[in-house]
Amino acid sequence: MSERRTVFPGTALPVLLLAPQLLLTAVFFLWPAFGALTASVQRSDPFGISTTFVGLENFADLLADPLYLAAVWRTLVFCAAVSLLSMGAALLLALCADGVVRGRVFYRTALIWPYAVAPVVSAAVWLLMLHPQIGWLTPALEALGIAWNYRLDDTQAMLLVILASAWKQVSYNFIFFLAGLQAIPANVVEAARMDGAGPVRRFATILFPLLAPTIGFLLTVNIAYSAFETFGTIEALTQGGPGQATQTLMVKVYRDGVVNLDLGASSAQSVVLMAGTMGLILLQARLMRRRGDAS
Repeated sequence: MSERRTVFPGTALPVLLLAPQLLLTAVFFLWPAFGALTASVQRSDPFGISTTFVGLENFADLLADPLYLAAVWRTLVFCAAVSLLSMGAALLLALCADGVVRGRVFYRTALIWPYAVAPVVSAAVWLLMLHPQIGWLTPALEALGIAWNYRLDDTQAMLLVILASAWKQVSYNFIFFLAGLQAIPANVVEAARMDGAGPVRRFATILFPLLAPTIGFLLTVNIAYSAFETFGTIEALTQGGPGQATQTLMVKVYRDGVVNLDLGASSAQSVVLMAGTMGLILLQARLMRRRGDAS
């Protein structure tokens, strides 16, 4: 079977088709990234009127700041918890939805809907459930002997932002896991069933290994989501508190740059966060390439 390829009679049409995406990338990524790189090697007054070139001094100050190092560790824990929780729940739901015969369209659609919810709306939903005064789950927790007040308890505050952030991402993971399960040949699973393999063994020996590329992709996406896109949820729920218990790196960038007007330190933090995320994406792409070459 011959491969069909589209050949453009010139370069004008391909450039025209790529122009909108290139423009969006330049305006919303390259330009802000260049501004952050420039500001990270400068020190300016709170109003940005005068700047002084300081080289790598802002980065050196970050590495010597115990509050920043604590935020790094806090972000790593937060990203790991959100990624594992959202991916685990999505995989379980995908396994259940893939086996549903009647009403499968309804169940799949209902599980996808939460992805369209904005982060602030997601935070509002969890506030209605777990607010210390008006939350409808709070009396149930108190009946179990749990003194729930995330505004005063560091662990409860971190647990709340993890649950809210993970819930928001479950639908996205569910879409990919369900597509991955549907791509697995049914005869392979049926052969294992006929050989006497139970559901747990079929999952461990067939489904999970075949879902490895999907899991690797989603792991990278979920870490990036946890590091960047959860800012709205955290800001609406706890504002990084109590104290700094839920202040991830993204929240700290906002607090230092917008609230405290320390533009140099905030930009340096943005560059470090951007470099870490790009490194993670490149590592994931390299591992996927090696896996493709091996297969």
